[in-house]
Amino acid sequence: MTYQETLDYLFNSLPNFQRIGASAYKKDLSNTIALCNHLGNPERQFKTVHVAGTNGKGSSSHSIASILQMAGYKTGLYTSPHLKSFTERIRVNGIAIPENDVVLFVKENKAFLEELKPSFFEMTVAMSFWYFAKVKVDIAVIEVGMGGRLDSTNVILPEVSLITNIGYDHMQYLGDTLPLIAGEKAGIIKPNVPVVISETHPETQSVFIEKAKSCSAQITFADQIWSISNGALINGKANYAASNTAKKLAIEFELIGYYQRFNLPGILESIEVLKKKHWNISDDAVLEGLAKVSTLTQLKGRWQILNQNPTIIADTGHNEAGITEILKQLKTYHYEKLWMILGMVNDKDVAKILELLPKSANYIFVQAQIPRALAAEKLAEEALKFRLKGKIIPDINEAIQFARKKAKANDLIFIGGSTFVVAEIEDL
Repeated sequence: MTYQETLDYLFNSLPNFQRIGASAYKKDLSNTIALCNHLGNPERQFKTVHVAGTNGKGSSSHSIASILQMAGYKTGLYTSPHLKSFTERIRVNGIAIPENDVVLFVKENKAFLEELKPSFFEMTVAMSFWYFAKVKVDIAVIEVGMGGRLDSTNVILPEVSLITNIGYDHMQYLGDTLPLIAGEKAGIIKPNVPVVISETHPETQSVFIEKAKSCSAQITFADQIWSISNGALINGKANYAASNTAKKLAIEFELIGYYQRFNLPGILESIEVLKKKHWNISDDAVLEGLAKVSTLTQLKGRWQILNQNPTIIADTGHNEAGITEILKQLKTYHYEKLWMILGMVNDKDVAKILELLPKSANYIFVQAQIPRALAAEKLAEEALKFRLKGKIIPDINEAIQFARKKAKANDLIFIGGSTFVVAEIEDL
């Protein structure tokens, strides 16, 4: 099969949660374990860092991978979903898995895949393990897809587990209270493996403490260790002063989203845990890795500025907590009129997000080209209940062109509401 034929086979033959939602969700690890056994347990052939959380797990994963790369380690990175190309999910030192290796994996394992019938996500996790073992990475940063306890990635024994934060997302799968969701995320905590929690929350703190205690795992709440101040944007980078009792760091962070200040403590403390385990990571590697994270790992869609005059910004934040932080950062900009190009998926509680949005903005309602997308017409109908008015232009790039024609030079155009909306931006 060609690469395109291989992709068509994977997307059409295997259930894909990102595209179709609930019917692709598997509630146990049996398929992943079977795949790993079939492949000779590649996940045991390299060291790992495991990253879970509601928001910030992607940025944190990329940041830790960037730091490890700058420290001289051959570093794997598994993340999901992808924005432009399937191969983005599996990277080594920032370079995506070659297309011919995707073809090779499917060719060698097609008969077993057809017998087992794993989900698309289960297959991609197994492919990442296979590839990282094949190219002999020193360490791989593995991002959880959803939850943690039953996530396909939860078959590794990492050097450190990081849980970024807990918020309301995927509640139909993870539970409808923060402690229940935290319990699912806490499922990545392993016996005798240190765990770092980026943000302390009174409703969830005890969940993590109890799980860590039951596993004899050292637990650290990073925001109680690290102080993060400032965040001024200088020369296109967010400048932070970070300190703990032992050191002070002047950080230039290539990720400029205001919300990244919540991710930094967990990133920095995870690196400190690795250093205690004799990984050789200098402060210079930390600073350079953070300063070049997008460049080194090809991370896109996190408060990404696409244009000036008018300013156009894209961000993949898609739940209540993420949108709240986006709106906070938008308030730091000076503009005459705010345009919001908005699309969502059909299994989110859109009302909770819509009630947060400014009524004074000009809205354009769009629809990503996936079965799981909420129809633009339906989104506009729901938005009207919150006095949010605008045009319906389902095609995302047509919506951007319309906004650019109508917007003045000192206006601001924001594009988001869903990872899949951002993924379809042609200029990304």
